[in-house]
Amino acid sequence: MNKDLLTPFLLHFEKELRSAISLMGEKTALRDACEYSLTNGGKRLRPLIVMLVADALGHNLDVMPVSLGVEYFHTASLIADDLPCMDNDDERRSRAALHKVFHESVALLASYSLISAGYESIYRNSQVMKKHPLFGSQSDAAAALGLAAVSECAGILGATNGQFLDLFPPDHSLETILKIIHQKTVTLFQLSFSLGWLFGGGNPSKLSEVKACAAHMGLAFQISDYLLYDAQDKEQQSEINIATVCGYDYAFHLF
Repeated sequence: MNKDLLTPFLLHFEKELRSAISLMGEKTALRDACEYSLTNGGKRLRPLIVMLVADALGHNLDVMPVSLGVEYFHTASLIADDLPCMDNDDERRSRAALHKVFHESVALLASYSLISAGYESIYRNSQVMKKHPLFGSQSDAAAALGLAAVSECAGILGATNGQFLDLFPPDHSLETILKIIHQKTVTLFQLSFSLGWLFGGGNPSKLSEVKACAAHMGLAFQISDYLLYDAQDKEQQSEINIATVCGYDYAFHLF
């Protein structure tokens, strides 16, 4: 996609993110930890998806609250993944992992805070949508379906179980790898597509088709990540990787 097309969306998002951080209560180590993790680089792919889906619908609805919410959920998952009891990573995006800077307990509380803020963002967006003359009547349904999507994608049927399987895989079969990809990666893509669709004024009856489209993008994204990992990643990663288990050619053709 043309980078110039994305720039206005990214600039708008970064401005709103800074504003949202400033409203996270008094300045404490916990708030600083949230700010550190939220401003630690990243492509902002998931909030971009939310904004682009809504933009494609053409209804000019404000989806910034849920765009921020998706980034909160994603960042919370990264904080948890890096903890010593999980993947035990000391770095994230070439900077010290949050728990290395603010201690494990603060990192854990920051992840809790961001998850809570993510749920709140759905309520906030429903209130924004409620004021729209054409789509106000859809705001309650959008909120209900949005909350259901978050619970499904982030809970024991989604990313939480995906992390569990990544830590304790029953085997290294292709079936297990694909299940981990679906639950750890695809679910957040589905959430991003879903929230952009619902709060962008899309027809809720088409939500299952939107999720199916998102699943293809999420799978392709994760496979491309497997194909591009470097030597250091190879040493650190488990064998739960399509490229190492099934071969580069198989992973490339699946992509």
